[in-house]
Amino acid sequence: MTDTNSLILSPFDINGVAVRNRIAVAPMTRITATEDGHPTQTMFDYYLRFAKGGFGLVTTEGIYTDKAFSQGYRFQPGLSDSAQAQGWAAFNRAMQAQGAHVFAQLMHAGALSQGNIYRTHTVGPSAVRPKGKQMEFYHGEGLYHEPKPMTDAEIDEALQGYVDAAQRAVKIAGFSGVEIHGANGYLLDQFLTAETNLRTDRWGGETKARVRLLADVVSAVKHNVGDAVPVGIRISQGKVNDYVSKWQGGEADAEIIFGTLADAGANFIHVTEYEAWKPAFEGTQDSLVTLARRYAPNVTIIANGSLHTAERISNVLSSGADIVTVGRGALANPDLPKVLASKREPKTFDGTILHPVASIKDGELAMLSDA
Repeated sequence: MTDTNSLILSPFDINGVAVRNRIAVAPMTRITATEDGHPTQTMFDYYLRFAKGGFGLVTTEGIYTDKAFSQGYRFQPGLSDSAQAQGWAAFNRAMQAQGAHVFAQLMHAGALSQGNIYRTHTVGPSAVRPKGKQMEFYHGEGLYHEPKPMTDAEIDEALQGYVDAAQRAVKIAGFSGVEIHGANGYLLDQFLTAETNLRTDRWGGETKARVRLLADVVSAVKHNVGDAVPVGIRISQGKVNDYVSKWQGGEADAEIIFGTLADAGANFIHVTEYEAWKPAFEGTQDSLVTLARRYAPNVTIIANGSLHTAERISNVLSSGADIVTVGRGALANPDLPKVLASKREPKTFDGTILHPVASIKDGELAMLSDA
């Protein structure tokens, strides 16, 4: 085993959850649940391939948290009631039997919702229509709707949705950890982003106020789940509808955001950028991963973003990350840890497999979404 692969394949402990290597499967939108949010065997076959392939950690696609405004897509799985949660229990036992832990990613789509079966309108921090068009890839059509600004009661309801879904994830579904989706332009990121949060109350204004809801969700989930499993949050600058978005305050914003989330009790912060190794801000040298490590020194840092080769993965681990998540690299190589351990060359990713509908045929993984 090369020194590079030795680091990648070394074990790591995330607040009591021992994972067998530093390479994990990134959350990727699947939309292969039933229309009412229950998981399916197609989903489980997809995830189980990675456990059998040697990955120590898998993060689910975004799972909606409540039956109000959180659902983002048709055929998205939910943890909004006990029945939905129970559907994951046998799956988690099977994954753990294969040596892999699964973290549930809890997601509220907010203004980016384009397929909510429970509501006919969307909500967000402010009445700002999202950029771009809904994603046809995920059954969207036309422009995004202009959201209605959330009332204090609706914000409280959304926060409680995260708490309730996290409890179901741990106590009923048996997940090994909880990741709060605070990235990619969904609800929590809408509150964090100055362009989409025009509020003048305690939820808007300066960066310290705009990150408040993210910190409150982390703190509330940690308080209710306790130390049973790790609780973390995913953070990005780019959005699914605005890939080039940057924090207006640069490194000063990074200091506030990462420091606040660490103080809120996050066990891990999952940082995702289009190319994770590049400088976070124009005219600077440090990546967002490096800044996360600097301003959250005692928190596990997970890195994501075009880290498809062993060299890139090793370099990011050396620059501050504890674990790296891969999407396209895992789709091309569901057994990537075994590939690296045997010193074989990983397969190159073929973009033609990207499609929101998945099928397993003749042992081959076909038509997947890397969102």
